[in-house]
Amino acid sequence: MYHQPLLALLALALSGGTAFGQEACNGSPALCSRPYGDVTFVASHNAAFVGRGPAHNQFEYPEAGLSQGVRYFTTQTHIEDGEIRQCHSDCFLLNAGAFSEILVSLKSWMERNPREVVTLLVTNGDDDIRVEEFAEVFESTGTTGIVFTPGNGQKPGMDGWPTLGEMINSGKRLVVFMDYNADPAKVPYILPQYDYYVETPFSPTSSNFFNCDVDRPSSGASADNRMIFANHNLNLELFAGLLVPDQDSAAETNSVANIRQQTEICVASFGRAPNVVMLDFVSVGQAIEAQKQLNGL
Repeated sequence: MYHQPLLALLALALSGGTAFGQEACNGSPALCSRPYGDVTFVASHNAAFVGRGPAHNQFEYPEAGLSQGVRYFTTQTHIEDGEIRQCHSDCFLLNAGAFSEILVSLKSWMERNPREVVTLLVTNGDDDIRVEEFAEVFESTGTTGIVFTPGNGQKPGMDGWPTLGEMINSGKRLVVFMDYNADPAKVPYILPQYDYYVETPFSPTSSNFFNCDVDRPSSGASADNRMIFANHNLNLELFAGLLVPDQDSAAETNSVANIRQQTEICVASFGRAPNVVMLDFVSVGQAIEAQKQLNGL
C-alpha cells in the first residue's frame, strides 16, 4: 500500500514538478508565478555597441550577457543606405551592423533556452522610421513567432501582464518596446515605451545620478500604473554637452550597493523597486546579484 507522502510525491511529479525542484522561469521557479510587470530586470544599454572606445557602452556582446543572466537589452537604430542599422547617434560615429543581427542573436539563444523571457527596447534614433519597416525585419528574421502581443483585455502599464510562466508556456516570450513611433494599431507587438514606463533622467552624470525622478515621457509624469525604468549608466561630461560612458567606474557603478542606493530612492518615492535598471558595461560588477536581490531571490 502506498503511503500518503509517496502519493503526494507521485501527484506532484505527474503535475509537472517534483518535490526536489521545479522548472525555472528566467532562472528561478519563484518567477514562474510572477507577472512580468512585477519583475525587475537589469538591462544592457546599447547592447551591440561593444568595445573600449568612448562611444561604446558594453565590453561584451549580447550573447555573453544572456549567458551571464541579463534578459533585457536596448539598441539604438538609424537608417543607413536604406537599411535599419544599429548606430550610436550617427552611423558615421559607430555602426554596429544591421538591426536584424540582434534579433537573430536573441532568437537563436531563446530557441536553445525555452524557459526564458527576454525583452528588447528599440530606440528609434531617426523618428521618421516607420514602425512597419521594423516589422519587416522581424518577419524576415522569423522572430514574429516568439514576440509577445498583449491580449485584447490588457491595458498599457504595469497591470494585466501574464506571468513569466504563462508567457513561456505560450511561446510568446520576446517582449519588444520602442521609444518613439510605435503604433500598436499597425504593429501590435512593438509596444510604445512610454505607455508602459516612466523613465528617470537619461545619460546621468554625478550631478543627477542618485535619484528616481520622472524625466520621460515628461518631467513629473505620473508613475501610477506605469513600470519604472531607472537609468543607472554613469557618464562623464568631458566638456559642455559632450558625455561619454564612465568605463573606469563601471565596477563601482554596477555594484549591488550602488544599484541599491538608487533603487531604494524609487521604493521611497513610489513604494516599489524599478522594473528595469539600465547599465553600461553590464559584464563588470554585480549586476546579476543585484537583479536577484531586487526580485527577492
